[in-house]
Amino acid sequence: MSKQGAAGDPVHAGSPDAAVTAPVWSSGKGRGRRGRGRRQDESVMVPEAEFRSYYGRPILKAPVWTHDIAIYLFTGGLAAGSSLVAAGADVTGAPALRRAGRVTSMGALLASTYFLINDLGRKERFYNMLRVAKPTSPMSVGTWILAAYGGLAGAAAVSEAAPLLPRRGPLGLLRTVLPPAGSAAGFGAAAVAPALATYTAVLFADTAVPSWHEVYRELPFVFAGSALASGGGMGLVLAPTAQAGGARRAAVLGAAAELAGTHLVEHSHGLLSEPYREDRPGRQLRAARALTVAGAAGAVLGRRSRVISALAGTSLLAGSLLTRFGVFYAGVASTKDPKYVVVPQRERLQQGRPARSDR
Repeated sequence: MSKQGAAGDPVHAGSPDAAVTAPVWSSGKGRGRRGRGRRQDESVMVPEAEFRSYYGRPILKAPVWTHDIAIYLFTGGLAAGSSLVAAGADVTGAPALRRAGRVTSMGALLASTYFLINDLGRKERFYNMLRVAKPTSPMSVGTWILAAYGGLAGAAAVSEAAPLLPRRGPLGLLRTVLPPAGSAAGFGAAAVAPALATYTAVLFADTAVPSWHEVYRELPFVFAGSALASGGGMGLVLAPTAQAGGARRAAVLGAAAELAGTHLVEHSHGLLSEPYREDRPGRQLRAARALTVAGAAGAVLGRRSRVISALAGTSLLAGSLLTRFGVFYAGVASTKDPKYVVVPQRERLQQGRPARSDR
């Protein structure tokens, strides 16, 4: 994932798109007879420019990331949410839900790593990212979060194979050791899971993409809620209803956080919220909202029905996936229209704030 430029780069002076409304004062000096006798306070307003491009080029370069990154966001969130559900099931004594959560988290993590490497182009680039730790880089920190989580989630998932081992001999000893080791690893994975679920939101907000950068406060809550809703949804699909109580609670809590955060993203940032409501991103987020509401309702109302629970879980998973796609494509759309760069800068200048917003 190649990082974009610094946020809020000012538009270059002289750009035909950097429309600046400024008074032109006529003093009468050096203007011949036409300037004489005019009032000193006369002003002429420069007309508003149409925002098209910067000398034929976009003001911002669009993200080079493909839809692989949107799927990467979803699978990483699913892994994180499933670990939290599995840890809760381990505490409450729901082995089927625990097993479903651990296996899902490992599978989703492998898928997430695949889509990340696929976007990078070569797996050597991923290995190179692990060679250096830069605390000031969200991408570097995220790579190490992914690596730390992977070891813990993998150990927890492997421990679920303990019942398949013989009771005697060296493998019998392993059968005895694996469950407590798996519990420790599972709780460790759950501790890392919130960071795994939200670091991509920090990464997006750290770019110059206007509609990602502007929602830096809300985006982590959207991603965390989406992760928990998807983890709960998968639990509803895979676990029997008698053991799915933790998955239901996670699904409802995650859905509420996702819906609240998405509403703020769509309506609390003026012009920069517009890409989240229009065209393909708007359609995706509206569909995500409908699916998430339906899934949460099904999770509550279908407590005794295996079919309704599974349908509710599937709806939550689909809603989470569409949320990630909607956020991704809204950011891309905001780089293609110069107004999302120029207008917020002008508003900041009019308010006496720097053109570049310091967060």
